[in-house]
Amino acid sequence: MKIALAETEADIARCYPVMVELRPHLSASEFASRVQKQQATGFHLAYLEEAGEVRAVAGFRYLEMLAWGKILYVDDLVAAPAQRSRGHGGQLFDWLVAQAKQNNCDEFHLDSGVQRFGAHRFYLTRRMDIICHHFALKLK
Repeated sequence: MKIALAETEADIARCYPVMVELRPHLSASEFASRVQKQQATGFHLAYLEEAGEVRAVAGFRYLEMLAWGKILYVDDLVAAPAQRSRGHGGQLFDWLVAQAKQNNCDEFHLDSGVQRFGAHRFYLTRRMDIICHHFALKLK
């Protein structure tokens, strides 16, 4: 098992079959270009690989916020459906927390869709607190 950052187009493409479970609106070709565009502004795509296969994926970034100081914000965290409950998501989550600590973050944040009850249980068992509601207004 290894965790690495997807920095090449090939590595990014390998993450798509897992990420599409969380972001089904993205096509494979659109995924790679959007990740690369976001990487230019500080986005990171990490993946957990086991037996030559990507098992879990996380998109994250470092932000400075007036409310919380320096944070590691997780945009996306998902494990392959066939691999769930095998610890891959937990290992990637723990790696992300370690990255936050290594980079002197004050806090670790993520949003989770209100319908993702299994994910909520996972985050609560990891001692995360529900601290706010996230609101959105579609403009396009």
